[in-house]
Amino acid sequence: MKPINVALIGLGTVGCGVYQTLHIQRQRLEKLVGAPINILTIIIENPDKHQKISAKTNVTTDVNAVLNNPEIDVVFEAIVGKEPAFSILKECIQAKKHVITSNKEMFATHGEELKRLASKYNVQIGYDATTAGGIPIIQIIQQLLKANQIQYVQAILNGTTNYILSAMREKNITFSTALDEAQKWGYAEPDPEKDIEGFDAYYKLMILSELIFEKQPDLKNVKRKGIRDITEESIQGLQTEGKRLKHIAKIGYDATGKLTASVEPEAVSKEHPLYAVEGVNNAIHIKGDIVGDLTFTGPGAGSFPTASAMIEDFCILFKKEQTAIASSKAHATV
Repeated sequence: MKPINVALIGLGTVGCGVYQTLHIQRQRLEKLVGAPINILTIIIENPDKHQKISAKTNVTTDVNAVLNNPEIDVVFEAIVGKEPAFSILKECIQAKKHVITSNKEMFATHGEELKRLASKYNVQIGYDATTAGGIPIIQIIQQLLKANQIQYVQAILNGTTNYILSAMREKNITFSTALDEAQKWGYAEPDPEKDIEGFDAYYKLMILSELIFEKQPDLKNVKRKGIRDITEESIQGLQTEGKRLKHIAKIGYDATGKLTASVEPEAVSKEHPLYAVEGVNNAIHIKGDIVGDLTFTGPGAGSFPTASAMIEDFCILFKKEQTAIASSKAHATV
C-alpha cells in the first residue's frame, strides 16, 4: 500500500498536538486509513527550537519544500493570521495536495474561495478544527444533518472567555485576575485581545454561517461586544437571580428576513441550553426544522482538542480515498 505522506506548516500549540498524535496513535491511524503514514516535512520559523523531531523529517523554513515535493499528499496548516496562510494553502491546492486547516481568521475570510479552488483541482479541504475545538460540528452538519434546514445557531465558541466568566463567578474574582489565571494555565494567549473582544468567536460564527446559510451577514447586521468591562459584582448579582453570564454567539434570520449575527455577553437562566457549559468547554445549540433542538458540547481550547478535529478530517479524507480506489478496482474487474 502506498504510504500517505504528510507535511505540517506550523508547530505551535495545535501543530505540536497534530505531530504528537500522528506519532502516538500511528498504528491505529494507519489501520483506519489503510496505509502507512509518514511525516516528510515540517515548515516552522525557528527550526533550531525543535530538537526532538525525528531525523527522518525535513524541518525547514522554506515552504517550497512542500510545494515542490510531489510525494506530499496532504498538508496540515496550523498557523495564525490570514497571511501567509491563505497564499500558502492556495499554492498547496494548486499543487494538488489535500489541505487541513485550523486557521479560523483566514478561513472565515477566504474559506469559500479555497473550497472552490479545491473543487477545481480535485482535492479535499478539511476545516473542522476552525470551529469549536474538539466538537466535530462541521462534519456533523455536512454529513449527519443533510435533510434538516438549520434555522438558527447559538453557541459558546471561545474557551478563553468561557473560562474567565466561569472563574469570575465561582471564585468571585476580577476580570484581570481571571485572565491572569487563564494565561497561567495556557487557556489564554499572551495577547488575548481576539478572544476577550469576541473576534475569535466571530470568525468561527462566520464559518458556520457560510456552511449553514451559504452566506455571511452584512457587517451592519453583526453586533460584537467583548467581556473586558464585566465586573465580579455584576456576575454575583446575576447569580443571586439564578442566572449566569455567558459570551454567546448567535446567527439566524430576523423577523424581516435579514441574516443577523451577534457575539456578546448574555445572562441566561437554568433553562437555557448553554447555562451548564463551564470552563474551557464550547457548546453549539442548533435548531433544525425536522429534528428540533440539538446541543453539542466539548473542549474548545488546547492542543489536543483542536488537533483531534484535524486528525478526524484526515481520517475521513483518506478513508474516502481508499473507498474510491476499492470501488474503482471492483468496477474494473466486472
